[in-house]
Amino acid sequence: MTMPKRVFEFEQYDQLEDEMCAQRIIAAKKNLGKRAVILAHHYQRADVYRHADLTGDSLKLSFLAAQTDADYLVFCGVHFMAEVADILSSPEQVAILPDLAAGCSMADMANLSNVERAWREISEIINPDETITPVTYINSAADLKAFCGEHNGIVCTSSNASKVLQWSFKQREKALFFPDQHLGRWSGHQLGIPLEEMPVWNFDEPMGGLTPEQITKAKIFLWKGHCSVHQMFQPQHIIRFRNQYPDGIVISHPECNYEVCKASDYVGSTEYIIKTIAAAKSGTRWLVGTELNLVSRITEEFKSQGKIVQFMSPMVCMCSTMARIDPQHLAWTLENLVNGNIVNQIKVPLEEAKQARLALDRMLKIS
Repeated sequence: MTMPKRVFEFEQYDQLEDEMCAQRIIAAKKNLGKRAVILAHHYQRADVYRHADLTGDSLKLSFLAAQTDADYLVFCGVHFMAEVADILSSPEQVAILPDLAAGCSMADMANLSNVERAWREISEIINPDETITPVTYINSAADLKAFCGEHNGIVCTSSNASKVLQWSFKQREKALFFPDQHLGRWSGHQLGIPLEEMPVWNFDEPMGGLTPEQITKAKIFLWKGHCSVHQMFQPQHIIRFRNQYPDGIVISHPECNYEVCKASDYVGSTEYIIKTIAAAKSGTRWLVGTELNLVSRITEEFKSQGKIVQFMSPMVCMCSTMARIDPQHLAWTLENLVNGNIVNQIKVPLEEAKQARLALDRMLKIS
């Protein structure tokens, strides 16, 4: 008779010192070898990021998740990222999120029922299946990616949103972009679309708060969603920096509002921000509008090159939900795997995953 495997409860780890957790994580990784791979987003806290095997932004991690052959994909990010890992990996692989409370407030601003209601309401004015390509930012739940798969739509990231919109307009004349209005607006602006042709769809109001004329005229419907971190950055932060450092350079993430992006010298994804500063001349000074953990990391990384990197906001802006994945949760997850127990597996329902993969594959094909 096979004895049941002992499951370690998280309460045994909750009060462990960080350094003790670090030692146990290193030991567990050594024990697991190539059976487990740890993926971490650039916004992840430093004491977890240090243990990652693979790092990157959402697009890079999407590619990496699809390519790794490890048995266990331990995602140190947020819920939708682990879902993507599960969708793109083989059926035998297991995607794990060390803390199930690591979500995304932006992703929560769009849910399937509201998007389906928007689709029905738009159909009272125009036929959405003939005129609109649904585009969901990768920062969204799997069922919204599945919605896009079913309606010949696509997924995008901050790295490829403009390219994805170009593809979308080749399919149909309009796009419904969710959940981040700021990424959609900036990407549309880059394609030369006037702001008045990119109205915000307010899901709390009938017909999105738009008139039939606005719906007919719209090129992109922007979902009323945003990133709680990037909304903290404001144009006055840039003005203050430029007054103090006239030769300084400003670089921002496209999840920032339109005015911040417009006032910046460069706008791009986290990978773009890192590569741009890495390629810059020594002695340059940068103001960076994105999450604090990433800015702190590149501040240290490029200090030896004589580059000065500053965080844009005077207030602390961290991705608090991603920060829920701490050394304690990671140690708990890995030691359970060593003992043959899988905790916090993320499994997208088969049919949902199938439709979501269609939308993801369309993105990966053109990226």
